[in-house]
Amino acid sequence: MLVRDPVWGDIELPDAVKALLDTRGMQRLRRVRQLGLAYLVYPGAQHSRFEHSLGTAHAAGLIMAAIGRARDPWADAVQIAALLHDIAHAPFGHTFEDERPLLPRHDTQERMESALAGEIGASLHGMQAGPEALSVLLGGSGVPQWAHDVVSGPLDADLLDYLRRDAYMTGIRQQYDDRVLQTLELLDGRLGVRLERHGRLRPDARSEILQLFRMRYLLTERVYLHHTKIAAGAMLAKAVELAVEAGLEPSSLFRLGDDALLDLLAQGDYGEEVRELADSVACRRLAKRALVFDRRQVGQRRLEELYLRFERPGARREAEAAIAQAARGRSAQVVISCPPPPEFREMEVPTALPEGIFALDRPPGGDAEVDILAERYRDLWTIAVFAQEELLPQAATAAARLFNAE
Repeated sequence: MLVRDPVWGDIELPDAVKALLDTRGMQRLRRVRQLGLAYLVYPGAQHSRFEHSLGTAHAAGLIMAAIGRARDPWADAVQIAALLHDIAHAPFGHTFEDERPLLPRHDTQERMESALAGEIGASLHGMQAGPEALSVLLGGSGVPQWAHDVVSGPLDADLLDYLRRDAYMTGIRQQYDDRVLQTLELLDGRLGVRLERHGRLRPDARSEILQLFRMRYLLTERVYLHHTKIAAGAMLAKAVELAVEAGLEPSSLFRLGDDALLDLLAQGDYGEEVRELADSVACRRLAKRALVFDRRQVGQRRLEELYLRFERPGARREAEAAIAQAARGRSAQVVISCPPPPEFREMEVPTALPEGIFALDRPPGGDAEVDILAERYRDLWTIAVFAQEELLPQAATAAARLFNAE
């Protein structure tokens, strides 16, 4: 089966996956944007998780070819699992999973089992490699470790697709070289990278891997954690949080696309504050930064203290209401973004060096360039108060008073 893709060109997939592509669950992913609310910053970021799923399946095939597993008995199962790796995503999924955690992550056992039941499960059980694909996705026994790693490891098919796709669709002129694939190898049964040859470090291979991770950092800085996207996400997540308290069933989100959720919140009977927040996001009337704490400014320890204080919805909403009241505004006009620290688990990829096999970020003697990149990534962690523009000066003063009292 051949599919034309703007990022990879012609994507060839096993013919058996056509039955999966035409299921309701897979087609729903056409209505779930890959980058959530980033289109409010980058108008071209309209690509969907459906396109990304196709690209991830293709990238899985490239990885298996690179490590000599293209004809392995598990190869079709791995490619099918890669196609389905995002099947459990809710609309604006990372907003509710990471930025203001309301839902369990899409790749948890419970979420995946639910998404893979029904029509998709029936299709899988009717395919030769379907049951094995389910085992890869659900962490079943007997699956080779490399098969898990290709689908959901430190350096996996998901990463190889979304870096290229997200950069292309946001207009960011960054790229990694296909030679990255030549560094991939099975190391003690795990998917890893080989940066040595004949007992010596390969500077060219190391440069290719570091460029991949620099691209990961750049997209995180400019796109995934862009302050406008974070503000919009905090507003939308607050609306969903309030709607759930007013009777919205969280499981119903998994049947919706992005725009359907926005419409439901703006038009549903979940209260005026929910409607105001959802309508503001839909019309791009977004809150601005009133107060920002970042790691370089206040240090890791202070951020951890603030996170522990405001990660709880009750404490966060109480603070939002207090700031809004002090600024003579409405609660819907103030939101707090309090995400957990960003992870850079890709740096944990097993790496063959002249001294042996180590995680890339923990080589013997250290690696200054890797350390600097990891430190810059940790510096992206921020906790912020956002307020509508008409409240901004008063909200900034009230927020500073409240936070400094913590």
